[in-house]
Amino acid sequence: HPQEDPSAGMADLLLSDELPADLLPMKHRLTPKFYEARKKMVAFIQQDVLPNKEEWHRQRAELEKAVDHPTQAPLPAMHYELQKKAKERGLFNFFLPEICQLSCSEYAPLQEILGACPEANQAMNCMAPDTGNMEVLEKYGNEAQKKQWLEPLLAGEIRSAFAMTEPGVASSDATNISTRIEKVGNEYLVNGHKCWISGAIRPECKVFVLLGRTSNEGPVHGRFSMILVPRDAPGVTILRPMAVFGHEHDHAEILFKDVRVPVTNLLLGEGRGFEIAQGRLGPGRLHH
Repeated sequence: HPQEDPSAGMADLLLSDELPADLLPMKHRLTPKFYEARKKMVAFIQQDVLPNKEEWHRQRAELEKAVDHPTQAPLPAMHYELQKKAKERGLFNFFLPEICQLSCSEYAPLQEILGACPEANQAMNCMAPDTGNMEVLEKYGNEAQKKQWLEPLLAGEIRSAFAMTEPGVASSDATNISTRIEKVGNEYLVNGHKCWISGAIRPECKVFVLLGRTSNEGPVHGRFSMILVPRDAPGVTILRPMAVFGHEHDHAEILFKDVRVPVTNLLLGEGRGFEIAQGRLGPGRLHH
């Protein structure tokens, strides 16, 4: 018997014309724009995504045969077909308030629908960690950084990863992060060991937003910075995909050894990593 999709039941419930029961208590806070956006998204999933889901995965399976590990396979051609349809329907980059015209409380239940249909999530360019990274670049990046990285991310041409967690420290308290970002002339030298870096292995990933330590002095939360590290920079080594319950996903263990990046890759300024992190992680609760 064919393996059943465990998300199918949840997707059917969320795609119903009736408002899910969990939303009824906040019904009075939902504007007409919410219902319009939900109707448009549900139509996209039902009319474009679900009829092509089997072909999406068939193409992906073929691509996986040509690489050493499934996580190294590129997105299938069907993804880009669905991406075009999302753009035609005005749903591309729907996570942006300027696009969806919704409040956070209205967007959140729509993201729940996308969480049950990852093919739609990707086609609409609304998937983590790229959403958070795009918000970082939009809010804190300079014009050159936006041109090089934000524009292709917004166009769905590349993907990205957020490099914070480390294997040697309790990374749940980010003040323990030990990766070093040292200024040497007109460059920064990055040295560290990261793990559970989601989305880093896929070939579409081209840049890391990395949190590291630029100082050991002064107020604790002012010792850290964020910097943009190209995935193909010399010294960046993807060691392995990491496993959850025995299944290996695109969560990478990565070694950064003497990685040199221009000083212009620093985001906002030295010591402002936690400031950026707070701006990123709040909206990130909705997208992941």
